[in-house]
Amino acid sequence: MTKVHAYAALDATTPLQAHVIERRDLKPTDIQIEILYSGVCHSDLHQARSEWGPAIYPLVPGHEIVGRVTAVGEQVSRFKVGDLAGVGCMVDSCQHCDSCAEGLEQYCENGATWTYNSRERDTKLPTHGGYSTDIVVTEGFAVHVPETLDIRGVAPLLCAGITMFSPLNHWKIGKGHRVAIVGLGGLGHMGIKLAVAMGADVTLFTTSQGKADDAIRLGAHHVVFSTDRDAMKAARGSFDFIISTVPSGHDLNPYLMTLKRDGQLVIVGALEPVGLSGMPLVGQRRSVAGSNIGGIAETQQMLDFCAEHGIVADVEMIRMQDINEAYERMLKNDVKYRFVIDMAAYRAEQESAAD
Repeated sequence: MTKVHAYAALDATTPLQAHVIERRDLKPTDIQIEILYSGVCHSDLHQARSEWGPAIYPLVPGHEIVGRVTAVGEQVSRFKVGDLAGVGCMVDSCQHCDSCAEGLEQYCENGATWTYNSRERDTKLPTHGGYSTDIVVTEGFAVHVPETLDIRGVAPLLCAGITMFSPLNHWKIGKGHRVAIVGLGGLGHMGIKLAVAMGADVTLFTTSQGKADDAIRLGAHHVVFSTDRDAMKAARGSFDFIISTVPSGHDLNPYLMTLKRDGQLVIVGALEPVGLSGMPLVGQRRSVAGSNIGGIAETQQMLDFCAEHGIVADVEMIRMQDINEAYERMLKNDVKYRFVIDMAAYRAEQESAAD
């Protein structure tokens, strides 16, 4: 076992603080990654505060990880020392259910092993995430990060990016499709960039003029204010595909009415109950679905697509020591559009303090 520096939640009510954790020794198929950047996801805050069920403390959040490979196990074939690698929301799965066999590890029928707040399948030890200087992961759950991208903006692609790419890819969105994104935050801003790059005509649903201006800057072709009844009425029957990124329960019915016949509305944000009437569905054979992140192969596909189109997240860089302030700002939606921790700077500070 190797000791590494990290920031952890020690319980549900106290701020994150400096902590030392242990990473396992390399197994034959493991790689060790020196973490350079770690994205900050709203789910980090929820889990640190035990809002999604009992958390495993101490808890080291972070599932948007980019770094350099520093060591490889003797059976590793996909990575070598020096490679730029990424780790997203999962670090393992059962590998034998139907979903895993189809490369859909995120839907593992025996439960995926998450990057943090989960337990390793063999040792049952807690998993710890990217708010740390190093991580050890099996090579099958790491992805190659294209060197051509600005890696500061790559980390959020491993959660926010793949969360939006997966439904767009699954429903084969492309040229000729009219797509709408509900909400402009970490997820929504990636949805706009990706859907535009796929060739779709893209609209943002929002209630904010500031978000409307940003949407156009990000590449959206149109904006509809969802509080404007006339605008919503004019948009009826307009869209082939809608992705709702709203993180809380909300009324879907006004958005359903803007779908064409056979249109699809996909929920990626709300884990709470949403308002839904059968009439808008039955009347025009519309559908509502949910979507999680993508599997490992699809995540690699997403990164390669982003490299081809020069897509990264809009980020604000922070120090590890500023994570608690970032959480408070995140609760106020005071970030455009994702915080990313400079873990290399944190590592340097820890090494300097040790000398």
